[in-house]
Amino acid sequence: MQGMMMHRPLSIISILEYAAEAHAGSGIVTLETHGEVTRQSYGETYQRVGQLAHALKAMGIDPGDRVATLAWNNRRHFELYYAISGIGGICHTINPRLSAEQMIYIVNHAEDRVIFVDATFLPILAALREHLPKELRIVVMADHDHMPDTELEVFCYEGLIDGQKTTYDWPELDENTAASLCYTSGTTGNPKGALYSHRSTVLHALMVGTILGPALPSGDNGETNILPVVPLFHVNAWGLPYAAPIIGANLVMPGPGLDGENLWKLMEAENVGSAWGVPTVWMGLLGEIEKQGRKPAALEDVVVGGSAAPRSMIETFEKMGVNVNHAWGMTEMSPIGTHGVMPPWVNDLPFDEKMNYKQLQGRRCFGVDLKIVDEEGNRQPHDGEAIGELFVRGNAVVSGYFKNEEATAAALDAEGWFGTGDVASIGKDGFLTIQDRAKDLIKSGGEWISSIDLENAAMSHPGIANCAAIGVAHPKWDERPVLVAVAAKDTKPSLDELREHMSVHFAKWQLPDDVVWVDELPLTATGKVSKLNLRKQLADYKHPEVA
Repeated sequence: MQGMMMHRPLSIISILEYAAEAHAGSGIVTLETHGEVTRQSYGETYQRVGQLAHALKAMGIDPGDRVATLAWNNRRHFELYYAISGIGGICHTINPRLSAEQMIYIVNHAEDRVIFVDATFLPILAALREHLPKELRIVVMADHDHMPDTELEVFCYEGLIDGQKTTYDWPELDENTAASLCYTSGTTGNPKGALYSHRSTVLHALMVGTILGPALPSGDNGETNILPVVPLFHVNAWGLPYAAPIIGANLVMPGPGLDGENLWKLMEAENVGSAWGVPTVWMGLLGEIEKQGRKPAALEDVVVGGSAAPRSMIETFEKMGVNVNHAWGMTEMSPIGTHGVMPPWVNDLPFDEKMNYKQLQGRRCFGVDLKIVDEEGNRQPHDGEAIGELFVRGNAVVSGYFKNEEATAAALDAEGWFGTGDVASIGKDGFLTIQDRAKDLIKSGGEWISSIDLENAAMSHPGIANCAAIGVAHPKWDERPVLVAVAAKDTKPSLDELREHMSVHFAKWQLPDDVVWVDELPLTATGKVSKLNLRKQLADYKHPEVA
């Protein structure tokens, strides 16, 4: 027997429609590319999205067409999220930090019909134009006064929507209709496309809002101001453009100002209570906090994801009264899979014990299932001891890759679970510990060493600003760990000093053989340390003799 309930399709545009009515006083603050700060309520945004929808239809965009964006976090980018999917199109967000080869591939693979671009990134398109579809139209996300000089044939964003009606008769779409497309940056082979649906996006937004919403700080006036440093061009900014309007939070968009100084100033000026981003961003902010002598006044919460946050970073934030929410996920998971909202029994623990839990990857979100398996695919117990490859499933997890049957077949197991490529353990209390990426584990003398654990231990030394541990081929031991580090001060700690500092947590054979000092670590397109590039840089490396 089935229940007797109405069935209404989940749709992305209904989120903004709801926010315009229920949270009329909330909206978007943007530090524009040209430096001006603009303010726009969700109600005003909903009207502009209606105008944009009419403009897209006038350009001939039909259901299923891909419309690309190459843009910073700003109000116009937010508007594109809703207008494109609202008319049945697919919003394809492009990471401007991708290599030219990768960008050419994904624009052609996605068959984008229009690309909306911030003026900052026009030179990228100019350099690649002859390799992109000839019929691709380019719209600059600016008003008439801030249109740049360019040899490209372009349209003006505000010119397109000017005079269009602010109301739009939104079509009722099947909730499984494709809504947005995000490609993994990938370390090998071509990027792979994750094609999200209206249903998956709305469920993910509800999941994020339900779990993280109650934990977000509110200011003296009761408002919640969130600054997404995580870019809208990468995995829908972790779902914030959808979750924030539902809960009535204000979004403070930083535009191109992602360095520590600009972030500090914007957080201070706009009373930002929560900010979301990757560890490399927070290193920059912590440097500015040290320079200023204090944190931004209202900042009480940071969400960290993208890569494992060093324990030393978490402790630094916590000691200044900023709660750290350590989350984990993947592009293929929309992307959040676990959250770091601590249960009361953890918050009641002494500081050091509490940090033991804070440095883990948190617990699964509702709607996400986790399992770990051994090399034969056998499930391992969630006892905190067993280690295996992590597989996931859920309503916001991909069932395959866009136009890529080979990658789809390789990603899913016989039960239809998605293989993350992470090696992990799961405790009885549900806490996930990512031991390492399978490809980043260091195998020395037949034993595994976690590069993440080495990095965390090294980062706790005051002489190191940032580091990465990689396995380098060794004639006797297969691989040996080498630390590649950026110094925090002019005087660098010696290898012996670092080994002694790290020896509290490791056996002698697990410690790095060497430390290679660099001015900066290479980053991937998503702000993670690129160990692929580090391995290439150290291809001719020879190990020193280590006692």
